[in-house]
Amino acid sequence: MVVSAAPDPEFDGLLTIDELSAAVGTTVRTTRYYASLGLIPAPERRGRIAYYGPVHRARLELVRALQEHGFTLQAIERVLADIPLDSSVEELTLQRVMLTSWTSTPPERLTRRQLEKKAGRKLSDADLRLLVTVGAIDERGEDFVALSHFPVGVELLDVDVSEASLGLAEQAIRRHMEALADELTTILHTQVLEPYRGQPTSPEDAVRLERTMAQLRRLTMESVISGFQRAANAVITRSLSAD
Repeated sequence: MVVSAAPDPEFDGLLTIDELSAAVGTTVRTTRYYASLGLIPAPERRGRIAYYGPVHRARLELVRALQEHGFTLQAIERVLADIPLDSSVEELTLQRVMLTSWTSTPPERLTRRQLEKKAGRKLSDADLRLLVTVGAIDERGEDFVALSHFPVGVELLDVDVSEASLGLAEQAIRRHMEALADELTTILHTQVLEPYRGQPTSPEDAVRLERTMAQLRRLTMESVISGFQRAANAVITRSLSAD
């Protein structure tokens, strides 16, 4: 009978590069490339084998999350450069919570042909201009970045309203939404994130915070929609009362 060796407590939680890559959902080649850029710290070597711990994984998950939400590698390098290499798992999780987008669908960089396929229709130069005007796409040289608003923008192409009118509406929405987002973000930082930072935490606390933040984002988005509906109904009621 073969008796298995007891697990070495010193190796508990450590992963090889193959295991780390599989856990985060990337390839070994990509992980090595990120490491070469200094995005994750050097591994701990035991003989000829390199091992990666929870901090390596949390840092790599942060890189992946930022990339999936449209950050370029250059931007990610700048973000990671401001985060000390000895940051804890909890601090890295907090950074991921604060920096990743509220949008569930990350932006896509597409050629014009790919953009038309996504839209399900041919897009004229005027169509593209309107999609830019309403914030559905960004131009990147000869390519385009489809944003989360893209499906709505495509529907607006068939609405019999002038581009100037849609542009004014987009400006109003963006102006008020940026002000609202700024105020809500300040509340989030001062009332949720800073108190969390100021107390002892564990990896389990970090997981709970990330789950809580996801719920807050969803509920906030639903509240914004509901709040706009209430405000619009109030405007209609005032208008009818004035008549």
